[in-house]
This record gives sequence, structure tokens and C-alpha cells, in this order.
Amino acid sequence: MGTQAFKQAMRRVTGAVTVVTTRGIQGERRGVTATAVCSLSVAPPALIACVNRETWVGQLAPASRIFCVNVLARAQCAVAEAFAGRTGHVAEDRFAVGDWDEHESGTPALRDAIASFDCRLERSVDFASHVVLVGEVVRTTVGPAQAEPLLYFDGAFTTAVPPI
Repeated sequence: MGTQAFKQAMRRVTGAVTVVTTRGIQGERRGVTATAVCSLSVAPPALIACVNRETWVGQLAPASRIFCVNVLARAQCAVAEAFAGRTGHVAEDRFAVGDWDEHESGTPALRDAIASFDCRLERSVDFASHVVLVGEVVRTTVGPAQAEPLLYFDGAFTTAVPPI
């Protein structure tokens, strides 16, 4: 199967836009925009985040054993752009975009995110270019109910239309 057809088809799968964050062993904050995130179980609360192994998060989360998934609102598109590497911000400088707190674990948490999931890494699995982070959720924060979700579809950020 050709990878081009696969990439084109996957761009048609709409996904919630998140920023996955972590802290390195030296305390450095890092994050990356990701759409390959999903729930895994309710009891215990757990989720999966897939990130490129070459990113800071892909390298640091398996060592620090902590990560946070921040689900972005439409109003946070600039945050998504910065953490996707589209604005020239790098490493710690990316946290200048958006309003950040931190969870007790030390993971950076975006204020006013639609939701934030602070995770303890239970397992990481290397697969091809990516690492699958399996995290037990130790804290969940729910943001403003009226926030519109930021979505990724066909290579662009968008939002949902009102429910029918």
C-alpha cells in the first residue's frame, strides 16, 4: 500500500487538537501539538497519546514518566500553531504562547483548555516513527462548557458546527 494514499485518507479523519506536555529530568518544560490521542479505559482512567519519537515529548516523557494532554479550544489556535512548530518558537519559548499553570506532577497545564489530563506514564511502546504513551490519569481538569473545540481536518485547524 502506498503511504501517500494513507496520508491523504488520514487527513480526512477529524481529530481533536491537543498539546501534549511533559517535563524533563532537569525540569525543562516541553510540548507538542498532537491529534492522535484517545481514551483507553475508565477504571482506572487511562488514555493513549501517540507522538513522534523525534520530538522533545517523545524523548522526555518515557524518561520522566509524566505527561499531560491539554485539549484545545478554538480560541487557542495560536497555541496549537506554536507547539506544532509553525511560529518559530522552540523548546521552552513555546510556553510564551497561552496561559500555563502546572499540575502537582509538574506537567504544564494550559489554563482554559477544554480539558486537561495529567498522566503518570504506565507504558511506552515504540512503533515505527512514533512512541505510544499509555498514561494513567491522576488528575482531570474540565474547562469552560461554552468553549468551542479546536479540530484538525484535511491539513487545517477548524471547529465543529453546532449539533444537529
